[in-house]
Amino acid sequence: MITAILRNLPSRCQLCHQRLNDVLGPWCEVCRNSFPDSARCKQCGLKLVTDLSQCGECLNRPPDWDQLYCAADYDFPIDDLLHKFKYRGQFWLANPLSTLLADKVASPAPLLLPVPMHWLRRCRRGYNQSAVLTHYLAIKLDTNWRHDVLKRVRATPAQRGLKRSQRLSNLSSAFAVNTNIALPSHVALVDDVVTTGSTVNTLSRLLKQYGVKRVDVYCLCRTAKNRDL
Repeated sequence: MITAILRNLPSRCQLCHQRLNDVLGPWCEVCRNSFPDSARCKQCGLKLVTDLSQCGECLNRPPDWDQLYCAADYDFPIDDLLHKFKYRGQFWLANPLSTLLADKVASPAPLLLPVPMHWLRRCRRGYNQSAVLTHYLAIKLDTNWRHDVLKRVRATPAQRGLKRSQRLSNLSSAFAVNTNIALPSHVALVDDVVTTGSTVNTLSRLLKQYGVKRVDVYCLCRTAKNRDL
């Protein structure tokens, strides 16, 4: 397995195509240092002019999660790397991508939970990218993770392009919590991209119904679209 992964590692930077000295990374040091780092609202993760604990939107209508940490907007160069990781089977990218996210989290939750994928979609794709990302992220943050706490019990269409009412209906009764597992008071949901926030908001509300006091969200990318929960 390790030999197969190493064969798929790039020998050149995935952005500038210069030869890599460190074959365990997909980009060179120069390109890595050029990744954008933006000020954000600490609750919803949307880009701001300056860092704030809550933006005006969150003050008026806060999400059900407590804080969101993300590596970047869904823009170049992260969007291209994420597409390869998610849709082209380059799951080894989870390791370096998780490093970008781990650098943003100062005090990690004691338990990380990947956003669950319905078994039909997981069979088609071959893996749940959020679970693979959570595995590497937990190692880098020196914390725990479990894939069996949350379950998607109903297959749903993709959220993209749906109106707010359609998204909420789409996610109604789509998830369940394994009540046989004792949960700490603080957990973090891990996903590749947060767009409207509907999915992680639904999961956060569900976890708090089962006694969790604080739910954070760790994601690689936050889209620049306005939040509409």
